[in-house]
Amino acid sequence: MPRKLGDMTEAWPPTDPPLPDGGTAASNPVAPPLTPVESNDHTLTLPSIERPVATAPARRSAALPAAVLVGSLVLGGAAGVGGSFAYDAMRTKTPVREQAAPALPTNASAVEKVAAAVLPSVVQINTVSGNSGGTGSGVIISKDGLILTNNHVVGDAAEGSTITVNFHDGTSTKATVLGTDAVTDIGVIKAEGVSDLPVAKIGDSEGLRVGQEVVAVGSPYGLEATVTSGIVSALNRAVSIGSDEPSDPFEEESGAAARTTYPAIQTDTAINPGNSGGPLVDLAGRVIGINSSIHTAGSGGSIGLGFAIPIHAIMPVVDQLVAGKPATHARLGISVQGNTEDDQVASGAVIEDIEDGSGALEAGLEVGDIITAIDGHLTPTPDSVVATVRSYRPGDSVDVTFTRDGVEKVVTVVLNSDAADAGS
Repeated sequence: MPRKLGDMTEAWPPTDPPLPDGGTAASNPVAPPLTPVESNDHTLTLPSIERPVATAPARRSAALPAAVLVGSLVLGGAAGVGGSFAYDAMRTKTPVREQAAPALPTNASAVEKVAAAVLPSVVQINTVSGNSGGTGSGVIISKDGLILTNNHVVGDAAEGSTITVNFHDGTSTKATVLGTDAVTDIGVIKAEGVSDLPVAKIGDSEGLRVGQEVVAVGSPYGLEATVTSGIVSALNRAVSIGSDEPSDPFEEESGAAARTTYPAIQTDTAINPGNSGGPLVDLAGRVIGINSSIHTAGSGGSIGLGFAIPIHAIMPVVDQLVAGKPATHARLGISVQGNTEDDQVASGAVIEDIEDGSGALEAGLEVGDIITAIDGHLTPTPDSVVATVRSYRPGDSVDVTFTRDGVEKVVTVVLNSDAADAGS
């Protein structure tokens, strides 16, 4: 079942690791929908966007729960690949890494070269709150200690937990939360007293291709500095986590209670609890996504269905958080529900309500219209509409294809912002 990579509970203490900057644009079609799955604490629905839209787990100490963010994933911590799980003897049995890695042979494989380049900029993030804690991953984005991770890895730490960052060279330091965003499931923390850190290279997730080789780096189950490889299985997969409620842009695009819905990069690269917040990189060593969730059959481990948040959809929000501003997101200004034919095949999202003053209302959309595509990206489900819109920024213009009384029409909509709801 899908879960967040970072929701697992485990007995403390946690373990150690770090990551590399670049980018431009393009998109790709996606695969068919998956059914919603429920984990201990997150329900994940996996409808797919049949055309590209612009768009893994942490580990916690205590019981082994982790919701896979198949979108919102088994979140990058634990199953969200940023979760926690019972911390057994694994930590004490893990050998200490060499401070300096041996020189690569001239015939080193592409994955070896990527690992050598990326590992120094990937860290392990440990959070402690009372008698429990969690472990996830993160990637260094500035020399003075800014680290990008998942909201589900460090979100709770913002309320009094202690955060420790373990670097690839074996050193560690405390860190504080600069900002988090539940809608995109990202968080930015600042490591204390550091300088000249190895910074990750930021790539271009819009130019990804299905079948392209990728590498994931993180701390699955607390096993720091773990490298796995695979391919991009699908693009623009509408992934949702955090609620059983139907998609409603009025709610989902604003407020702390908003659930995470985004157009994910699906990969068969092994991603497990603890990988949450770690990078998914291309063979040039550039970060193209942040691992956030997984879909699991129930064992809590990888079954080749991992999901990463596209880096191009993250960076504008990262910039806002680093500047101390509230995160803002694009919104169409409508509420939608599913539309199915007699054979139960999804065939678009029906507009239930339209917000006054929204771009959708000004463009002429009406209640009852069935949205089937946005900028050419098919939107067979409500979640796919939300995910597609989330791949844009406030003020962007999109062409919305819809049917009204059986007639297909297209209108151009200027997307609104949830800035007012975010308090800005």
